[in-house]
Amino acid sequence: MPVPKEKARVERQAMPHQDAAARVTNFSEVALGFSEELALLEASRCLDCKKPTCMDGCPVEIEIPEFIKHIRARDYQMAIDTIKRKNNLPAICGRVCPQENQCEKYCVLGKKFEPVAIGRLERFAADWEMNQPEKAEKDLPGKSGKKIAVVGAGPAGLTAAADLAILGHEVVVFEALHTPGGVLVYGIPEFRLPKAIVEREIKGIRQLGVEIKTNMVVGAINTIDELLASGFDAVFIGTGAGLPYFMEIPGENLNGVYSANEFLTRTNLMKGYLFPEYLTPIRIGKRVAVIGAGNVAMDSARTALRLGAEESYIVYRRSEKEMPARQEEIEHAREEGVQFRLLTSPVEIIGDENGWVKSLICQKFELGEPDASGRRRPVVIPGSEYEMGMDTVVMAIGQGPNPLVPRTTPDLELNRNGNIIADESNAQTSKKAVFAGGDIVTGAATVIQAMGAGKKAAKAIHEYLSSL
Repeated sequence: MPVPKEKARVERQAMPHQDAAARVTNFSEVALGFSEELALLEASRCLDCKKPTCMDGCPVEIEIPEFIKHIRARDYQMAIDTIKRKNNLPAICGRVCPQENQCEKYCVLGKKFEPVAIGRLERFAADWEMNQPEKAEKDLPGKSGKKIAVVGAGPAGLTAAADLAILGHEVVVFEALHTPGGVLVYGIPEFRLPKAIVEREIKGIRQLGVEIKTNMVVGAINTIDELLASGFDAVFIGTGAGLPYFMEIPGENLNGVYSANEFLTRTNLMKGYLFPEYLTPIRIGKRVAVIGAGNVAMDSARTALRLGAEESYIVYRRSEKEMPARQEEIEHAREEGVQFRLLTSPVEIIGDENGWVKSLICQKFELGEPDASGRRRPVVIPGSEYEMGMDTVVMAIGQGPNPLVPRTTPDLELNRNGNIIADESNAQTSKKAVFAGGDIVTGAATVIQAMGAGKKAAKAIHEYLSSL
């Protein structure tokens, strides 16, 4: 498709940010969002393709050219209405989804130039709506008489709940923590995703008629079988990947060693950064090492600096090219002063006489042939061990499926990793009337992929209930 000259001449608009020196001292949002002027300039770059391949990369199938066309026409209400036909969490997705590997990856303009900044425009439309007076609650469809339990108030569960409510079903969400949102509230720092944004999005889901019960640990307070016996016609399991992985090296039981889950939950959901106003202390010290190089690792390293660490390190056994984190997050971390120790991995954590972390023993690597993931395999360099003085170590090397629900549902089929096996086409598990989606099925993935799984499950549950 030929690109009109006027489209090619308009450069992709940069996202305004807090200055790095200032933002590292606070937990306020780093990316400030597009102004109307920037949004209109960026929207003008869209080619309005007859075959919008950008939609092929969107797990929830947002009508991308249509919402951008409405922004271009300054009809922001229609823009956000178009997005919300498919996505109930647009302000969240506009902030944390890896659009560069999804919708923007398939943008036709991106074949010769920079792709349209679809995610930034989605955020603009969502933020515009949040600044408008609240509208009257929507008219909801007549009730179907069917009742669904959703286990887990993360992205998959919230999406499934919203779609099912829109279809007229009664939905009750059971959330183990004291605040709904899942990884959106416990795992992603305030400076990337403000809690007020999540609360506002969840308020919209409640207005659809969804009931959310917090402090309800399914698998302990009640089981899947008990939910079904109590009158629920179907259950959706979206409990995520909340089991942290460790390296199983000496010293991991020392004081000052955290899983990234604990470290970020203490900071994000339990407001550890406001100690002693909130009684959740986080002992940091001067030097912090974060093991891993995904988005969670970047979040942890950047959080450590905001909590007062003088030095924060990413320790990763491959090179920067193989890092799984978003490029934007790597750049932000580097701008804020995070230091990178690449082709390096710890083999032991050394403690002091009081049982606190004192140092890391690391060894160096070089890259060999690609492994099954396509990334070059790290190979140990013999005799390369060295010691790094350290006060805190955060393990951010991934996480597995939350085991509580599978463990208390004996007829639920699992794979060898402990993930629930569900039909890819309809989210149906081995247990009648029980569906599952998101990280509990796929392993740790993205927010938007979990939302896509929630949408697919909601459709399948509706079809199942309609057949009864």
